[in-house]
Amino acid sequence: MIGRLVIALAALQARALAQSCPSLTANYPSPSVADGFDARLIVQDLTKPRGMVFDHEGNLLVVESGKGITAMSLSYGDGSCVSVQEKKTIVSDTSLNHGIELSSDGNTLYASNSDMVFSFDYDAGSMTNTSSGKAIVTGMASDDLVTRTLLIPRSADDKLLVSRGGDDNMDFGTVDLDSGRSQIRIFDLGGDDAVDYLEGEVLGWGLRNSVGVGENPRDGGIWSVENSVDDIERDGESIHADNPAEELNYHGILSDDDDDNAYLGANYGFPLCYAAWDVSEIPGGDGLSVGDQFAIGEENATVNDPFCAQDRQAPRLVFTAHTAPLDIKFDSQGDNAYISFHGSWNSPDPVGYRLSVVPFGPSGQPTAPSTSTTAARPILSNEDLDSCPDDCFRPAGLAWDNAGRLYMTSDSTGEIYVLVRADGAPVDANRESGAGAAVGGRRSAWAVAVVAGAAGVAAWFM
Repeated sequence: MIGRLVIALAALQARALAQSCPSLTANYPSPSVADGFDARLIVQDLTKPRGMVFDHEGNLLVVESGKGITAMSLSYGDGSCVSVQEKKTIVSDTSLNHGIELSSDGNTLYASNSDMVFSFDYDAGSMTNTSSGKAIVTGMASDDLVTRTLLIPRSADDKLLVSRGGDDNMDFGTVDLDSGRSQIRIFDLGGDDAVDYLEGEVLGWGLRNSVGVGENPRDGGIWSVENSVDDIERDGESIHADNPAEELNYHGILSDDDDDNAYLGANYGFPLCYAAWDVSEIPGGDGLSVGDQFAIGEENATVNDPFCAQDRQAPRLVFTAHTAPLDIKFDSQGDNAYISFHGSWNSPDPVGYRLSVVPFGPSGQPTAPSTSTTAARPILSNEDLDSCPDDCFRPAGLAWDNAGRLYMTSDSTGEIYVLVRADGAPVDANRESGAGAAVGGRRSAWAVAVVAGAAGVAAWFM
């Protein structure tokens, strides 16, 4: 009798979940999902969604580029069954375009436009911004590469990292540190007055456009993903089809003692040195390996390959040229880094347009060697890249909820996806909180219906 009851309850619950879980359909071919994962489209009709962060009550805050910041309360079922309960604009500012972050106590919201970083008082309980924006970092205006990514490391939560790109595809003015461009700088939080970007401490420079910046929780190491140049030549020959590589760069561990971080203030090459991907296409590149830095000037010029190898910091890993990584988020144990590849715009063949994972080891470093061309394993991909970029999703921002589900924005299609394991378990099982699948304790109404239905079946068997 008990066995029949359990089977009946399980069957009823499965039918209820299948019937009640919201289902959205994209207007392009369904994504390809790697073995071991499941993905569901949960939000549509956004305006260029980019960066995301979850607040302390489990609400999802999303930058809609050219619109502002939208907050969403979510309902949770099993696995990837997530839906929006409420959606509202909490910051209306058409200049905001990508960066978003929350203080460690959850009471201060940070956002950025091409020129400034702003702070807002924020109440997660009511899902509201309770103040006007206050400028805290200024002096970053430019016409090109306008995102200003924000990160508050949890190992140093009194600091704010701000990544700023260059002002052109090949911005030679960034050879001057005081240009303030193509850099990541560190700012102290809590001051009363706004500071100019040049007042921040230099974490790294020679970084053309490091849109994604993340922290490995295993050791507090800071990592960035680099969008390198287009239309590059060497010795008068175009090599842009498969060079230079996109980069994963390591910036060390933030510390009160600067001497503890050998990477602090390092130059990563741009605009003089670039990372190799397909060395066979690089004239005079016989001695180069994948990931090595090379110069684009004359062989016997001051800036040459030996200079790049000795005087510039090489990337830890490299990725296919033109794939355009935009975000990097680590799981709670630092075992994996998830990277969104926005995809190419001028590659001979479309590349990127996927979410990938890079395994990390106990040392806090990737398990793959720096020469690897397969370090990033695709998880969510477009089935037919020939239809990109016009008829496919383009990954942008990433965020974790408290139960270990991974969320991804697609800015070109105005959508958000959620990813879990194929069996419905969270991608990051170690992140799961006491609230279980219902972040903040909320569960959707259909879950209650399942319980009620189950009680009815139990009564029938009794």
